[in-house]
Amino acid sequence: MNIAVAQSGGPTCAINASLLGVFKQALKTPEIDAVFGSINGIEGIINDKLVDLKLIIKNTDDMELLKQTPSTVLGSCRYKLPEPNSNDEVYDIILNCFEKHRIQAFFYIGGNDSMDTVAKLSAFFKSRNKDIKVIGIPKTIDNDLPETDHTPGFGSAAKYVAATVQEIIRDSSVYSNDSVTIVEIMGRHAGWLTASTCVLRANDELAPHLIYLPECEFSAEKFIEDVRIQQAKHKAVIVAISEGVEIPDADGSYQSGAVDVFGHKYLSGIGKVLENLVRDKIGCKVRSIELNVMQRCSSHISSKTDLDEAELIGAKGVEAALQGKSGETMVFKRILDKPYVITVDSADATLIANHEKFFPKEWINAECNNVSDKAVDYFLPLIQGEVNIAMKNGMPVHFKI
Repeated sequence: MNIAVAQSGGPTCAINASLLGVFKQALKTPEIDAVFGSINGIEGIINDKLVDLKLIIKNTDDMELLKQTPSTVLGSCRYKLPEPNSNDEVYDIILNCFEKHRIQAFFYIGGNDSMDTVAKLSAFFKSRNKDIKVIGIPKTIDNDLPETDHTPGFGSAAKYVAATVQEIIRDSSVYSNDSVTIVEIMGRHAGWLTASTCVLRANDELAPHLIYLPECEFSAEKFIEDVRIQQAKHKAVIVAISEGVEIPDADGSYQSGAVDVFGHKYLSGIGKVLENLVRDKIGCKVRSIELNVMQRCSSHISSKTDLDEAELIGAKGVEAALQGKSGETMVFKRILDKPYVITVDSADATLIANHEKFFPKEWINAECNNVSDKAVDYFLPLIQGEVNIAMKNGMPVHFKI
């Protein structure tokens, strides 16, 4: 049998580690012959753009370099399949590609929307009585997939964000005058990544002094009050806020209103809105910092735990397909925080596709401007371990096709 693997959605530091997990497990499996990589996600299947990964990943050095390379080495897409009962010709095109290359298992590495593709493809193959297994391998820095304790890619993003905020703390504390620094962090509806800045408490940092998440209602008036309270305690106030926080008492012009094919809003700009608000209402030195795409692919400070788990869950996906599973997404189940113990299981992809897991309300304080120490216990294990990054001419080396 042959298999195919593809990557979809936003890039992360760990998505190539999951690709490696699928590839290495395939090499260990006598039943598997060719391992195809689909260029640009499901679009590669539709357009019959496949590469033989055994000709590209040639040795252990390639494997190690691939594992620590950020972003999607096979490319990505945001392609929304129609419903499998729609008689859309795209499904026949996909089936023809699979049969042409004798592909009997397909592994899709992605987030909420990619699991929609997993569920639809699996349902289509079953309706045609085709024995082609479809398995989802999770990834997203947003950490918002239901059914799994956390997602590959999140730990590295959290580590980068926390380290960056710590450096911002050092930078902002050198002057004697009052200041406010607002750090805008990714998170459309779920505040996991913004909340993860709380791990700095483990190193005795007091900042971020204020943390705002989309899970809570936000008021510009209360925000200014919160900042004033913190200014009475700290000369340099650090604020972490999710990009998806909405301001009911603002005009909303900072959000473009544009959406992608899955209906998700393109967001950015709340930090600048709040910067202008602080300047107008308080009048102190203030700046906003939007971390933007650096959160997704800053592999120079990636979490070894994250990369190792990403590789593991990719390998487990291959095992699941060989056990006859299809339409399933691989998931992590946490057994313990201290010592940190997880297992890998699978869940019906329909329980994950187009659904979101929100940051627990019970971990948010009553003022809705910070998180509890329970969050620290949850986040800390995910950012542990350092990767020995391959360097050349003083810069990281990346695996490229």
